[in-house]
Amino acid sequence: MIKKIFTNSAGILLSRILGFIRDLLTASILGANIYSDIFFVAFKLPNLFRRIFGEGAFVQSFLPSFSASRHKALFSAAIFWRFFWLILGLSLLVTLFSEFFTHLIALGFDKRLVELAAPYVALNFYYLDLIFCVTFLAALLQYKEHFATTAFSTALLNLSLITALVLFSHSTKPQIVWAMSVAVLVGGALQLALHLWMAKRFGITCWLIKGLAALPKKKALIQRDLERFYRNFFPAIWGNSTAQISAFLDTWLASFLAAGSISYLYYANRVFQLPLALFAIATATALFPSVSKALAKKDEAKALAYFSKSFTLLFWLLAASTLGGVILSKEILWLLFERGSFTRADTIAASEVLAMYMVGLLPYGLSKLLSLWLYATHRQKEAARIATYSLLTNIVGSLVLLFFYQAAGLALASSLAGWVLLYKNTQLFGKERFWRLCRQALLPRYILAIIALTILLILIKKVLDGYL
Repeated sequence: MIKKIFTNSAGILLSRILGFIRDLLTASILGANIYSDIFFVAFKLPNLFRRIFGEGAFVQSFLPSFSASRHKALFSAAIFWRFFWLILGLSLLVTLFSEFFTHLIALGFDKRLVELAAPYVALNFYYLDLIFCVTFLAALLQYKEHFATTAFSTALLNLSLITALVLFSHSTKPQIVWAMSVAVLVGGALQLALHLWMAKRFGITCWLIKGLAALPKKKALIQRDLERFYRNFFPAIWGNSTAQISAFLDTWLASFLAAGSISYLYYANRVFQLPLALFAIATATALFPSVSKALAKKDEAKALAYFSKSFTLLFWLLAASTLGGVILSKEILWLLFERGSFTRADTIAASEVLAMYMVGLLPYGLSKLLSLWLYATHRQKEAARIATYSLLTNIVGSLVLLFFYQAAGLALASSLAGWVLLYKNTQLFGKERFWRLCRQALLPRYILAIIALTILLILIKKVLDGYL
């Protein structure tokens, strides 16, 4: 299990390092202004769906149904066929009504900005078509206990964007935004090509094609499997989407604030997403197939043993990351982004947002782990219900805190929603089970280590403050 987690973490780390290089170049070349805001708005909608599909929701609803199906080739072919045409139709709809969808994403944009951003929104949205195919193949590879391809392939998107930024660094800002939008599609196509190659090696493409060929005549055989999948899929999507919808809401509300606010939220959230993906998502991705199979065999003790090994490691990694992010928020953003068009004022404004986001790292990370139990036991509707409580907390908190703390208030509201999500998850997972895991994690040596880390981080901050 630890090997699987670190395989995922290594791939995610590579991707995030390249992602930070990409963001460094973006900050230096575009800065934090209306052009960077336009690109982030254009990429927001497909990226929202990418996170919903790619970081658990689709896999966590598809794998249990796929595992239980007696006609796996037919079932997977039916799901792929229906979803692909649905998403392609949605992409065409966004193309036809790009200004409407742009206004929907950034309600605070005036007519001129909406017209300027609309073509980029339409172009970027086709990334979703590519990434759905990637996610579908990734789910089948996960069933085969293969994680490396998916973990490492996300680096291709960042490499594509980095290439576009380097090649067009001396172009006008509209040309740079257009080049980055095209690079998004190129990156998605490269990811799909890699997954198709690996799926062929595992024999997946062969029986998937056979399933598609047999589907018209034999779809009655999988009707019950499809009904079970759809019954769980939509609650699973909603239950896994709280953090992504919260980030989307942040962008929407930030469009009413001063220019650059959307960019501050983006850069801060990028830092926040690093430990969340590196530790929580990597752990959840590696753990889910094993937990799902154990619970399917009614072996709860084995499933809890998997949880126990992963929980302690994840808890302390997230705790250490939270401390580092809160204490060194300004220093982190200074190191990563303050150059070129990204000024000291941008660093200070974005650091306040980062500190507020990091308050929610621990609850969102642990919720990723606890929610696995619900999905593996087909309790998607209950997971969706607690996600609704969390989202409502975020909406109310955002509307209130926005007036007091501007962009930082939006980030704080998102973190408060994360704590509500964790509380509700512990209730459904079982408070006794949860506290037993906590007691196993709270060993004296770990507590002393975190105290020492806190002191060290404060000393580092004092030293770095002399240079800032």
